[in-house]
Amino acid sequence: MELDKAIKSRHSVRKFSSKKPDWRDIIEAIDATRYSPMAGGNYTVKFILIDNPESIKRIKEACQQDFVAQAHYIVVACSSLSRTINAYGEKGKTYAKQQAGAAIQNFFLKITESGLATCWVGHFVEDQIKSALKIPEEINVEAVLPVGFEYKKKKLLKAKTDLDNILYFNEWKQKRMKKLKKVYA
Repeated sequence: MELDKAIKSRHSVRKFSSKKPDWRDIIEAIDATRYSPMAGGNYTVKFILIDNPESIKRIKEACQQDFVAQAHYIVVACSSLSRTINAYGEKGKTYAKQQAGAAIQNFFLKITESGLATCWVGHFVEDQIKSALKIPEEINVEAVLPVGFEYKKKKLLKAKTDLDNILYFNEWKQKRMKKLKKVYA
C-alpha cells in the first residue's frame, strides 16, 4: 500500500470482525515504531501485545468501552520518562509524550497497510491497566490499541478539514504566502 493511501484510509475502528489476525502483522507494526523520532535517541516507548481473553476483559473494564473486547489482540503503549527527564529535565515529560504519539502513528500506518484496523483509546483507568499487566508504577500508559479486522470496510475518507483551516504562512492567521522583499547587504 502506498503511504498516501495508508494515511487517507486510516480511521478509528470500533467494530471488529470475528476473523483473527496474524499476530506477526502486529509485531511488524510494533517494529515500525522503532523508526519514529526520539529525543536524543532515547527510545522511551514500550509495547505490550495481549491475546489473553481474561486480560482483554480487564482492559475493556479499565477503558469502560465494550468494543475494546471485540478485538482478538490489544496493544498497550507505555512510556518510561526517566531517560528523557534525565537528559532534558521537566521538558523530558513533553518529549516522551511526543515520542509516544509519533510511534503510535507509525504503528497505525503499518497496521493499515497490513489490512488491519485499530482505534486509539485514551480514556482508561491507568491503575487498573497497570494492575492487569503488572506495569511498574513509574511507567506511563499512553494508549490502548485494540487490533483486528474491521467488521465492514469503509471507503477512503475525505479530509477531516480543509487545508485552509490548518495552514498559515510565516505567522499566526496569515492565510497567504507573501512575496519576500529582496534584502541587500
